[in-house]
Amino acid sequence: MAQVLEFKLPDLGEGLTEAEITRWLVRVGDVVEVDQPVVEVETAKAMVEVPCPYGGVVTARFGEEGTELPVGAPLLTVAVGASVADLESGAADSGTRAGASADGASEAGGAPQAGGAPEGGRDEASGNVLVGYGTAAAPARRRRVRPAREGASAAAGQSGGSGADTASGAGAGAGSGAGSADAGVGLRAASRAEGSAATVTAGAADTAAAAETGAGPGPGATPAHGDGPVPVISPLVRKLARENGVDLRELVGSGPDGLILRADVEYAMRASAAVAPVAGPASASAAARAVASGIGATFGSPGTGVAEGAAARAQTPADARGAVGGARSAAVSGSGTRIPLRGVRGAVADKLARSRREIPDATCWVDADATELMVARRAMNAAGGPKVSLLALLARVCTAALARYPELNSTVDMEAREIVRLDEVHLGFAAQTDRGLVVPVVKGAHARDTESLSEELARLSDAARTGTLTPGELTGSTFTLNNYGVFGVDGSTPIINHPEAAMLGVGRIVPKPWVHQGELAVRQVVQLSLTFDHRVCDGGTAGGFLRFVADCVEQPAVLLRSV
Repeated sequence: MAQVLEFKLPDLGEGLTEAEITRWLVRVGDVVEVDQPVVEVETAKAMVEVPCPYGGVVTARFGEEGTELPVGAPLLTVAVGASVADLESGAADSGTRAGASADGASEAGGAPQAGGAPEGGRDEASGNVLVGYGTAAAPARRRRVRPAREGASAAAGQSGGSGADTASGAGAGAGSGAGSADAGVGLRAASRAEGSAATVTAGAADTAAAAETGAGPGPGATPAHGDGPVPVISPLVRKLARENGVDLRELVGSGPDGLILRADVEYAMRASAAVAPVAGPASASAAARAVASGIGATFGSPGTGVAEGAAARAQTPADARGAVGGARSAAVSGSGTRIPLRGVRGAVADKLARSRREIPDATCWVDADATELMVARRAMNAAGGPKVSLLALLARVCTAALARYPELNSTVDMEAREIVRLDEVHLGFAAQTDRGLVVPVVKGAHARDTESLSEELARLSDAARTGTLTPGELTGSTFTLNNYGVFGVDGSTPIINHPEAAMLGVGRIVPKPWVHQGELAVRQVVQLSLTFDHRVCDGGTAGGFLRFVADCVEQPAVLLRSV
């Protein structure tokens, strides 16, 4: 018999806690194989194709393209050991099962768990290691009893029967009305405690029953968390709530199984902005209770009389969205377009803001005659073999300068109040792409020659343009080279890539009047700048580093000493 397995967003590594769905690679009803990519997601560091560790028929997808999901949230469900024809026949038979009594639904609940490994597919295992999945077949999971929702009236409970009966009935109804592959599996998933489709359908049935009897979420209702754990997976959501005074115990999330998402906390924050001008100063969580239905959740006890009135006026999600929109319009004068600060743009914003807060940076710069460097590059490329890029020559200059001034290849540990001088140079270089600014990293740059640096820089640049860089290729840099000359500018005072200690900036190389060997001549001139963390060194060290780089640019033969 087919088993319905739920595939959750795996831990993609590098401390990532969420990802945005950019493109689904499969549809409901498609047959997938083990380790077949099913969805493309964008993290704060890269675009990643996520392979599914199960083989079977896709029965449900969770989230549309553009939806941001936390790690551990369901991505899709797969019927393992079933064909599309089996699912279609199951959908045709679901009408008969939909009319079964609650006892029949209870008997169906004795079926094998949805999370268990399929009997016929125990030898089929994923070879692509995902954190939280591994390469073994999925172990059997224990049944969970879904807690009854609080806040619904007794009449609602009587009209819908017990909580289990309501869930089973809703699942059967969904199975009979769909008439597709989703329908046949929807009924079977509803009879299993772990079936994610049953969880979603049961929540819809509870809401429908409450609506029929006139009971709904109100300002006096309380969430079902009690003293138990708060259903939050993402530490970013906890941090956001903590910094803005939102009590997570007063929220019931809109995610699967009541999971509290970032959107729920943001709605609570906006609710406080909508209520605060009328009710006076109050915490975000107290104001959020006034527009409880606006985030699809039930809040705790009501606040002031004004807050109760606001809650009464916002009994539907549409009303709540209107209230939030009004608060947004009041907060921002004039018209404009709001762009979510997330993904790569959000990660860049967080990192640059942290750098400005924590690092006391300073910048020095110098003009250099790059004519001889350009001549040397032409000679290298004329000799045959792989072409050497100008960026590779500058990278080789950086590694030689860091060998002389290792203070700038370090980081600061403020908790231990120590400067950590690093033994290896992992050179990051800024690259502007259609998705925003990224910093690919050349690992072990200190051990590479110019030709090896050129090849690796070219490979990483191509991957950056196509959006195929892995998280490992975007992290771990110890020093950054920023060639902003490609934008046609001469100079800049860049922000240090936290937690590094310095960044070398290179402007455009342009013909300029220059005194060369005592005579005025037109030379190829470039402006070099060094932004450094003043905690790791003084101006003398920074000036010495920059002067060495300028000398290598003006007289490339200087590098022969360290070859």
